[in-house]
Amino acid sequence: MSSPQKASARKHTALPKAQILIEALPWLTRHQGKTVVIKFGGNAMVDEDLKAAFAQDVVFLHHAGLRPVVVHGGGPQISRQLDAAGIVSEFKAGLRVTTPEAMDVVRMVLAGQVQRELVGLLNQHGPLAVGLTGEDAHTITATQHFPQIDGESVDIGRVGEITAIDTGAIEALLADGRIPVVSSIARSQDASEGGRVYNVNADTAAAALAAALDAETLMVLTDVEGLYEDWPNSDDVISRLTATELEKLLPELASGMVPKMQGCLHAVRNGVTTARVIDGRVPHSILLEIFTDEGIGTMVVPDAPYADHDTQGEPQS
Repeated sequence: MSSPQKASARKHTALPKAQILIEALPWLTRHQGKTVVIKFGGNAMVDEDLKAAFAQDVVFLHHAGLRPVVVHGGGPQISRQLDAAGIVSEFKAGLRVTTPEAMDVVRMVLAGQVQRELVGLLNQHGPLAVGLTGEDAHTITATQHFPQIDGESVDIGRVGEITAIDTGAIEALLADGRIPVVSSIARSQDASEGGRVYNVNADTAAAALAAALDAETLMVLTDVEGLYEDWPNSDDVISRLTATELEKLLPELASGMVPKMQGCLHAVRNGVTTARVIDGRVPHSILLEIFTDEGIGTMVVPDAPYADHDTQGEPQS
């Protein structure tokens, strides 16, 4: 029989765990059955501990009754492989110049390396993850993107601009209780191009998929704490802003944040309830953002407030 002292010790150590679980209850109720699109990138893609924590978070969301969809790129991995192949990495307008030779490497790295590793990490927890690219079942269709540099259109090769999304394959996987893992490669909308594929910015792809899936939330992992209010003069993070407020800030943002915040803007203007940029360097940042009172990062909301949100986007009691 346990002594009163041992029973008291057990109660003391277990109580904080119970309080944490209870704090998550309103979010578990609110997000039940909702689709969450997560863009996997930044340091979380290359640090082994962060990768493992990310996989745990996504599986937790799945078992908590949410429907996670993961979208990934692979910039660092692609650059390494291009270097190994003797192909020079060149960037224009913040985008990788993608020759046909470079596109072969991009496709191999994204679909054959990054995606496979991520699917493997998720499937350590059960038969859950299924990998696909935008080529599969016409999931992502694109045409060639010509960025403007000094007022002129520039040819940067096999870089795609999304023209259509078909969510059929992803919806089928979600209905079957799976976790889709999507590589940001698109098929060409021009049948005459004979199976040409395009490299698509993963932030843009995640936002387009979130809108097409009518997702509850778009989450973009990055290597900063969120959107800074007055960088570099201050490291204060904007915790919440509306679509219109974000639109006004876009011209002032650092180039690396532009596609992420443009993606958030596109998502909330096309039916997604909230879009969030969160610090992927923090272990379990996804769970902290979705299931705690504090939340982390920057949340973007539509201009018209939702009835079930207060100023911090928290469930109403």
